[in-house]
Amino acid sequence: MTEYQTVTGTETVIRDGTIKLHGPEGFEGMRKAGRLAAEILDALAPMVQPGVTTTELDDVVRQMTLDGGAVPATLGYRGYAHSCCISINHVVCHGIPSDKALKDGDIVNIDVTPLLDGWHGDTSRMYLVGDVPLKAKKLVDVTHECLMIGIEKAQPGARLGDIGAAIQAHAEKHRYGVVREFCGHGLGRLFHDAPEVVHAAKAGTGPELRPGMFMTIEPMINLGRPWVKLLSDGWTAVTRDKSLSAQFEHSIGITETGNEIFTLSPTGRDKPPYA
Repeated sequence: MTEYQTVTGTETVIRDGTIKLHGPEGFEGMRKAGRLAAEILDALAPMVQPGVTTTELDDVVRQMTLDGGAVPATLGYRGYAHSCCISINHVVCHGIPSDKALKDGDIVNIDVTPLLDGWHGDTSRMYLVGDVPLKAKKLVDVTHECLMIGIEKAQPGARLGDIGAAIQAHAEKHRYGVVREFCGHGLGRLFHDAPEVVHAAKAGTGPELRPGMFMTIEPMINLGRPWVKLLSDGWTAVTRDKSLSAQFEHSIGITETGNEIFTLSPTGRDKPPYA
């Protein structure tokens, strides 16, 4: 049976399996953290070009996060040594920044999570590097559509499975694979919390969505089969068939009448191409 816990904006919370329900202070904290996260991704748009290294992008993320009065939640998380994750082409998620330079035709996901005043603003976007093939652009477009279709289903009184069912139906309509091994999650004062937000599910199943719930929706969609494997570094997940993969992520809160997206771009740069 699903348990819910009402928490205040300043209350210490633990990862105990309960779904946290937040009030106005929590929403305000998530708005600020989410906006900083979105501003960082906005600033990266003109920098994602052929020849730039992912370490250089990671350095920008770290500095912007610190300048914004926050710290990168990933830095030191379970031994992770970087300020963001950067996943290129067939890397599904948790790509590690390195001295490898981006090249013309790459598609890239950058995932950032500034921790601001105790609140996590978790979001990711896709970027197109130079002249990208049409099939890759279509994958990116459909993945963003999956994200927004899933968010539309995140309504009070709905079930968590409604989100995954809608995402899965849209992706599979285009004959794409929906990654099962990784999912969205609850968040707020905790980086990862209940519930798990799977992106392939049966409608009408799972916990009820209630006002005050915070979560990420972050579908990972593959051009080929849905299966992934983890590399020996313990972080990088790639498609087993080496097909391209794309991902978008927003942090949202369930309201009395719908939902609020905390990580929308303040400049409208939520999906490429970025002006």
